[in-house]
Amino acid sequence: MRAEIEKLVEEIKQSVGLLRRHLDVDRARARLAELNKLAEEPSLWNDPQKAQRLMQERTSLEDSLGAIDRMERDIDDQVTLIEMGESENDQTVVAEAEAALKGIKTEVARRELEALLSGEADANDSYLEVHAGAGGTESQDWANMLLRMYMRWAEQHGYKIEYMEETDGEEAGIKSATIQIKGHNAYGWLKSERGVHRLVRISPFDANARRHTSFASVDVYPVIDDKIVIDIKESDVRTDTLRSQGAGGQHVNKTDSAVRLTHLPTGIAVLVQQERSQHKNRAQAWKMLRARLYEMELKKREEAAQANFEAKTDIGWGHQIRSYVLQPYQMVKDLRTGQQTSNTGAVLDGDLDDFMAAALAQKAFGTGPDKVEDVE
Repeated sequence: MRAEIEKLVEEIKQSVGLLRRHLDVDRARARLAELNKLAEEPSLWNDPQKAQRLMQERTSLEDSLGAIDRMERDIDDQVTLIEMGESENDQTVVAEAEAALKGIKTEVARRELEALLSGEADANDSYLEVHAGAGGTESQDWANMLLRMYMRWAEQHGYKIEYMEETDGEEAGIKSATIQIKGHNAYGWLKSERGVHRLVRISPFDANARRHTSFASVDVYPVIDDKIVIDIKESDVRTDTLRSQGAGGQHVNKTDSAVRLTHLPTGIAVLVQQERSQHKNRAQAWKMLRARLYEMELKKREEAAQANFEAKTDIGWGHQIRSYVLQPYQMVKDLRTGQQTSNTGAVLDGDLDDFMAAALAQKAFGTGPDKVEDVE
């Protein structure tokens, strides 16, 4: 084989070896066997929450172990194909096998990053909130575009989505929305998206076709389970009931069943309106409030003051994490890591993995530029 292909194969094998050691394959296989045995017990589902946690752990182990086995087989298969192609002077086979090896390298790199998602709540489901900034219809339309972007990302990764609340904009878009994204490591991946997002485009709402700058904020916090205890005094919480707002249909209803809880010491408020039952909405709101307070505590531990939305920073200039420029040119650029692309359509359709991976790598390894200039 050519020297560059041999180098590529060696790099991939080393990366897969690191994944094996990080996972501790022998221990993982033993744990998977234990979980498979537990899954066969009829009494498992007497405690649905415990059963769900065990099933999620089993699925995660099966995925990780299966991926390592598959990648090791694929490496050997592609090396064999390259050797056959070179012996028969078939450059098409060689090129296809080399491309397949590069694909394996990309997958290994992503799984190496995913292995870093070992924070206390990284594996959990996630709540994601979008709020329009100042600017009326422009910002409300942008908030709706962001919500769609994250829903597309979630769908592409096999996550389930559930609406918690949605408040329509005055003419178009949304003023705010909260969704729950369910799936392994949902919070671990999404937490890097917390911040202000800026859009520059020719406004479809401006008859003079002028360029507008709009802002919307994204907040992310984990869904917590009964293993994490958050004590909240009922006297510290104000409860309001109100009529649901939003698009209707599958998302919300139009009865006086919406519930908003406000934690008076911190000012944190949550609104839930997806159920027709006020009782169910109240129960869900308490879960979300506990999750918000837990996330605030996590932020304190991590000393992530800049990302802490409880500081109530303005949704505007100076606070954005990412810029999306649609006119006069095409560019999405992350202002923390320098990650950028000109394929704005793909990003707005949910292609966010490179941005999330860059943010995770920066946090884990300190990679990325010291200063990134904003795009205009």
